[in-house]
Amino acid sequence: MRTRLLVVLLLLSAAAVAGFAWPLLGSTAASRTQELLISRTAELDRFAVLAQQADDTGDTGQLANEVRAYSDLYGEPVLVVDARKRQVVATGGLRAEDVLPLIDGALRNQPGPAPPQLRPWSSDPLLLARPVGAGTRVAGAVVMRVSVTAAAADVAHNWLLIVLGALAAALLFVLLALVVSRWVLRPLAQLERGVLALTAGEQRTHVPASAGPRELRALGSSFNRMSDAVAEAAEQQRRLVADASHQMRNPMAALRLRVDSLAGQVKPDGMRTYNGCVAEVERMESLLDGLLALATAENVANRQTPADTCDAATVLVERYDAWHAAADQASVGLELSTVEHFIVAMPDTELGQVLDVLLDNAVKYAGAGASVDLSCIDGTITVSDNGPGLPSEDLARATQRFWRSSQASTGGTGLGLAIAERLVTARGGEFVLEATEPHGLTVRVTLPMESR
Repeated sequence: MRTRLLVVLLLLSAAAVAGFAWPLLGSTAASRTQELLISRTAELDRFAVLAQQADDTGDTGQLANEVRAYSDLYGEPVLVVDARKRQVVATGGLRAEDVLPLIDGALRNQPGPAPPQLRPWSSDPLLLARPVGAGTRVAGAVVMRVSVTAAAADVAHNWLLIVLGALAAALLFVLLALVVSRWVLRPLAQLERGVLALTAGEQRTHVPASAGPRELRALGSSFNRMSDAVAEAAEQQRRLVADASHQMRNPMAALRLRVDSLAGQVKPDGMRTYNGCVAEVERMESLLDGLLALATAENVANRQTPADTCDAATVLVERYDAWHAAADQASVGLELSTVEHFIVAMPDTELGQVLDVLLDNAVKYAGAGASVDLSCIDGTITVSDNGPGLPSEDLARATQRFWRSSQASTGGTGLGLAIAERLVTARGGEFVLEATEPHGLTVRVTLPMESR
């Protein structure tokens, strides 16, 4: 946008400078040309008067003296002829046969052709003619070859001053365009950075609202209020989830005690209903635990505090040992392949929680006889199984809250992958689910590595 705005402003500036300089160049050249013609026309008129006096008196002495004095002073040839085109006075090698068309026009009392306007590069001399006498009594003609060297030099000097002035004005316009574009676009750039920061999860992102046009200052103030409102709404939502799940734990614990106390008093024909009630209580307890974990993950994502570090390989080996017994009980082969030690910007408790979610899902859903492979290399932890996997349309929804695949045959809250994904992305990492060939599911967790 800055480039487009600068292009528009510079084009308008160039048009303004050109619209001012171009007519000025033309008027300067026309003025100097007119000045030259006026001065030489006056000399021609004077020579024509002297030629008329010489024709009347028959004495050409004064005429010849004046013509030679002029040619010696200005270096411009002059030719005077009578009505029969015979040479009366000539200087500078100017001959009648060289300018016959011009002499013929003057003898017929016709104006000569209009001289071209001078330019800095003009070099051809001008030929000017005047009739001697007036009306039908034309007694001869005066022809002058006018040098344009000095006048062209004056035009060049004036044009140089105009061009330098135009360049100075153009430079001023360029600086003005840069200042205006910066003044207008700087608040927009700050607003863009604020939007990107807010999109990335930074809470209460503010942008300066004291620079730029009034409309953009108002927009910046509105953005700051919106950012505060969004942060407050998110905080209230997290508090609601955390408080609600926390406050419900005591009633759930009491309900669980009452249900457990009924175990020995339920008649055989009521055991089915009793077992279903116990399963629902356990499901609600699991759901409350998941909501608390999700609220904790959301709080981690929005605290914006520096993360502790841990050795990813060490945490992976610990969780492998912890889950090995559960995998054997489910007849799932848990294998630890490539392991490289590297430090990641994430606390070991959070990374352990992420791995627990992934290993729990792998052991639970891979199925008996399946194998789960764990690896840790180049900043990426991979948990891959050769179970049934997920359909391609379900992969994009797997990290949504409370979402469960239709293929899941065991209970669950649908919060595990959402919690793991939120914990990883909150630390600037990447959480990717993809299909394993020919079947199965692969989860890749990539975290920023701490430089050693």
